[in-house]
Amino acid sequence: MLEHASGGIVSMIAGSGPVVVMVLLVLILFSIISWAIIAWKFGFVRKSMNESQDFLDSFFDLRNADKLFAASENYRNSSLARVFRAGYIEYSGMRDRATASNVKERIMLAVKREVNAESKRLTHMVPFLATVGNTAPFIGLFGTVWGIMSSFQNIGLMKSASLAAVAPGISEALVATATGLVAAIPAVMGYNYLAHQIGQIERDMEDFALDFVDSYLNQ
Repeated sequence: MLEHASGGIVSMIAGSGPVVVMVLLVLILFSIISWAIIAWKFGFVRKSMNESQDFLDSFFDLRNADKLFAASENYRNSSLARVFRAGYIEYSGMRDRATASNVKERIMLAVKREVNAESKRLTHMVPFLATVGNTAPFIGLFGTVWGIMSSFQNIGLMKSASLAAVAPGISEALVATATGLVAAIPAVMGYNYLAHQIGQIERDMEDFALDFVDSYLNQ
Protein backbone atom coordinates (compact mmCIF):
# COMPACT_ATOMS: atom_id res chain seq x y z
CA MET A 1 0.00 0.00 0.00
CA LEU A 2 2.88 2.37 0.86
CA GLU A 3 4.54 1.72 -2.48
CA HIS A 4 1.25 2.40 -4.24
CA ALA A 5 0.80 5.68 -2.35
CA SER A 6 4.36 6.72 -3.15
CA GLY A 7 3.86 5.85 -6.80
CA GLY A 8 0.64 7.86 -6.77
CA ILE A 9 2.43 10.96 -5.48
CA VAL A 10 5.18 10.58 -8.07
CA SER A 11 2.56 10.19 -10.77
CA MET A 12 0.73 13.31 -9.58
CA ILE A 13 3.95 15.34 -9.63
CA ALA A 14 4.88 14.00 -13.06
CA GLY A 15 1.43 14.96 -14.36
CA SER A 16 1.52 18.49 -12.92
CA GLY A 17 1.93 21.56 -15.08
CA PRO A 18 5.26 23.41 -15.44
CA VAL A 19 4.35 26.13 -12.94
CA VAL A 20 3.40 23.63 -10.23
CA VAL A 21 6.55 21.59 -10.93
CA MET A 22 8.66 24.74 -10.62
CA VAL A 23 6.98 25.56 -7.30
CA LEU A 24 7.68 22.04 -6.04
CA LEU A 25 11.33 22.26 -7.07
CA VAL A 26 11.72 25.60 -5.27
CA LEU A 27 10.13 24.19 -2.12
CA ILE A 28 12.26 21.05 -2.23
CA LEU A 29 15.37 23.22 -2.62
CA PHE A 30 14.27 25.38 0.32
CA SER A 31 13.72 22.25 2.40
CA ILE A 32 17.16 20.83 1.59
CA ILE A 33 18.90 24.12 2.39
CA SER A 34 16.90 24.46 5.62
CA TRP A 35 17.87 21.00 6.83
CA ALA A 36 21.50 21.69 5.96
CA ILE A 37 21.44 24.94 7.96
CA ILE A 38 19.71 23.26 10.90
CA ALA A 39 22.27 20.44 11.02
CA TRP A 40 25.22 22.80 10.61
CA LYS A 41 24.08 25.40 13.13
CA PHE A 42 22.94 22.81 15.64
CA GLY A 43 26.46 21.37 15.81
CA PHE A 44 27.97 24.85 15.71
CA VAL A 45 25.89 26.16 18.60
CA ARG A 46 26.28 22.99 20.66
CA LYS A 47 30.08 23.14 20.35
CA SER A 48 30.06 26.79 21.33
CA MET A 49 27.94 26.15 24.42
CA ASN A 50 29.90 23.09 25.55
CA GLU A 51 33.31 24.70 25.09
CA SER A 52 32.10 27.95 26.65
CA GLN A 53 31.09 26.06 29.77
CA ASP A 54 34.53 24.41 29.94
CA PHE A 55 36.22 27.76 29.36
CA LEU A 56 34.10 29.37 32.06
CA ASP A 57 35.31 26.73 34.53
CA SER A 58 38.90 27.63 33.64
CA PHE A 59 38.05 31.31 33.95
CA PHE A 60 37.03 30.91 37.58
CA ASP A 61 39.77 28.39 38.40
CA LEU A 62 42.85 30.11 36.97
CA ARG A 63 42.12 33.72 37.90
CA ASN A 64 45.14 34.77 35.86
CA ALA A 65 44.75 36.48 32.50
CA ASP A 66 48.02 35.24 31.02
CA LYS A 67 47.39 31.60 31.96
CA LEU A 68 43.79 31.82 30.83
CA PHE A 69 44.86 33.22 27.46
CA ALA A 70 47.12 30.22 26.96
CA ALA A 71 44.32 27.86 28.02
CA SER A 72 41.85 29.56 25.67
CA GLU A 73 43.70 28.03 22.72
CA ASN A 74 41.90 24.79 23.59
CA TYR A 75 38.46 26.41 23.17
CA ARG A 76 38.49 27.68 19.60
CA ASN A 77 34.74 27.10 19.18
CA SER A 78 33.81 28.88 22.41
CA SER A 79 32.12 32.24 22.05
CA LEU A 80 33.23 33.26 25.54
CA ALA A 81 36.85 32.35 24.76
CA ARG A 82 36.72 34.52 21.64
CA VAL A 83 35.41 37.45 23.66
CA PHE A 84 38.11 36.93 26.27
CA ARG A 85 40.88 36.76 23.69
CA ALA A 86 39.75 40.02 22.08
CA GLY A 87 39.76 41.76 25.46
CA TYR A 88 43.08 40.23 26.50
CA ILE A 89 44.84 41.26 23.28
CA GLU A 90 43.70 44.84 23.79
CA TYR A 91 44.65 44.63 27.46
CA SER A 92 48.13 43.25 26.83
CA GLY A 93 48.81 46.01 24.31
CA MET A 94 47.95 48.74 26.84
CA ARG A 95 48.80 47.45 30.32
CA ASP A 96 52.43 48.59 30.16
CA ARG A 97 51.39 52.13 29.33
CA ALA A 98 51.04 53.61 32.81
CA THR A 99 49.76 56.93 31.47
CA ALA A 100 46.78 55.36 29.68
CA SER A 101 43.71 56.63 31.51
CA ASN A 102 41.14 55.00 29.30
CA VAL A 103 42.40 51.40 29.46
CA LYS A 104 39.15 50.02 30.79
CA GLU A 105 37.06 51.87 28.21
CA ARG A 106 39.28 50.71 25.33
CA ILE A 107 39.15 47.10 26.49
CA MET A 108 35.40 47.22 27.03
CA LEU A 109 35.02 48.59 23.49
CA ALA A 110 37.15 45.77 22.09
CA VAL A 111 35.08 43.22 23.99
CA LYS A 112 31.80 44.71 22.75
CA ARG A 113 33.06 44.63 19.16
CA GLU A 114 33.87 40.96 19.55
CA VAL A 115 30.48 40.25 21.12
CA ASN A 116 28.79 41.85 18.11
CA ALA A 117 31.02 39.95 15.68
CA GLU A 118 30.34 36.68 17.48
CA SER A 119 26.59 37.34 17.42
CA LYS A 120 26.76 37.83 13.66
CA ARG A 121 28.76 34.62 13.31
CA LEU A 122 26.25 32.66 15.38
CA THR A 123 23.19 34.00 13.57
CA HIS A 124 24.66 33.66 10.07
CA MET A 125 22.13 31.89 7.79
CA VAL A 126 19.64 31.41 10.63
CA PRO A 127 17.23 34.11 9.34
CA PHE A 128 16.88 32.03 6.17
CA LEU A 129 14.97 29.48 8.26
CA ALA A 130 12.50 32.16 9.30
CA THR A 131 12.14 33.21 5.67
CA VAL A 132 11.36 29.64 4.63
CA GLY A 133 8.94 29.21 7.50
CA ASN A 134 7.07 32.37 6.55
CA THR A 135 7.06 32.03 2.76
CA ALA A 136 7.00 28.29 1.98
CA PRO A 137 3.28 27.81 2.83
CA PHE A 138 2.36 30.73 0.57
CA ILE A 139 4.56 29.48 -2.25
CA GLY A 140 2.87 26.10 -1.89
CA LEU A 141 -0.52 27.79 -1.85
CA PHE A 142 0.35 29.64 -5.04
CA GLY A 143 1.18 26.31 -6.69
CA THR A 144 -2.10 24.89 -5.48
CA VAL A 145 -4.15 27.82 -6.75
CA TRP A 146 -2.40 27.67 -10.09
CA GLY A 147 -2.99 23.92 -10.31
CA ILE A 148 -6.68 24.31 -9.48
CA MET A 149 -7.03 27.01 -12.14
CA SER A 150 -5.48 24.64 -14.66
CA SER A 151 -7.82 21.88 -13.51
CA PHE A 152 -10.89 24.05 -14.06
CA GLN A 153 -9.64 24.93 -17.50
CA ASN A 154 -9.34 21.24 -18.31
CA ILE A 155 -12.84 20.65 -16.93
CA GLY A 156 -14.14 23.31 -19.30
CA LEU A 157 -12.39 21.70 -22.23
CA MET A 158 -13.62 18.23 -21.26
CA LYS A 159 -17.12 19.59 -20.59
CA SER A 160 -17.40 17.28 -17.58
CA ALA A 161 -17.53 18.10 -13.85
CA SER A 162 -17.61 14.52 -12.63
CA LEU A 163 -15.44 13.48 -9.69
CA ALA A 164 -13.29 11.38 -12.00
CA ALA A 165 -12.49 14.47 -14.04
CA VAL A 166 -11.99 16.87 -11.13
CA ALA A 167 -10.19 14.77 -8.51
CA PRO A 168 -6.87 14.09 -10.29
CA GLY A 169 -6.20 17.77 -11.02
CA ILE A 170 -7.15 18.88 -7.51
CA SER A 171 -4.96 16.18 -5.97
CA GLU A 172 -2.00 17.27 -8.06
CA ALA A 173 -2.53 20.88 -7.01
CA LEU A 174 -2.75 20.06 -3.29
CA VAL A 175 0.67 18.39 -3.41
CA ALA A 176 2.16 21.90 -3.63
CA THR A 177 0.49 22.98 -0.38
CA ALA A 178 1.62 19.80 1.37
CA THR A 179 5.18 20.34 0.15
CA GLY A 180 5.10 23.93 1.39
CA LEU A 181 4.11 22.76 4.87
CA VAL A 182 6.78 20.04 4.83
CA ALA A 183 9.39 22.71 4.07
CA ALA A 184 8.01 25.28 6.53
CA ILE A 185 7.43 23.25 9.69
CA PRO A 186 11.01 22.02 10.26
CA ALA A 187 12.35 25.46 9.31
CA VAL A 188 10.18 27.18 11.94
CA MET A 189 11.07 24.62 14.61
CA GLY A 190 14.76 24.86 13.78
CA TYR A 191 14.67 28.65 13.80
CA ASN A 192 12.92 28.83 17.18
CA TYR A 193 15.38 26.39 18.76
CA LEU A 194 18.47 28.08 17.34
CA ALA A 195 17.21 31.57 18.16
CA HIS A 196 16.66 30.52 21.78
CA GLN A 197 20.10 28.92 22.10
CA ILE A 198 21.87 31.81 20.39
CA GLY A 199 20.02 34.28 22.59
CA GLN A 200 21.33 32.42 25.63
CA ILE A 201 24.89 32.57 24.30
CA GLU A 202 24.55 36.30 23.63
CA ARG A 203 23.38 36.91 27.19
CA ASP A 204 26.28 34.83 28.49
CA MET A 205 28.73 36.88 26.43
CA GLU A 206 27.38 40.15 27.79
CA ASP A 207 27.61 38.89 31.38
CA PHE A 208 31.08 37.48 30.77
CA ALA A 209 32.32 40.78 29.33
CA LEU A 210 31.49 42.51 32.61
CA ASP A 211 33.04 39.72 34.68
CA PHE A 212 36.22 39.84 32.62
CA VAL A 213 36.65 43.57 32.99
CA ASP A 214 35.85 43.56 36.71
CA SER A 215 37.85 40.46 37.62
CA TYR A 216 41.00 40.81 35.54
CA LEU A 217 41.50 44.48 34.87
CA ASN A 218 41.27 45.40 38.56
CA GLN A 219 44.02 43.00 39.57
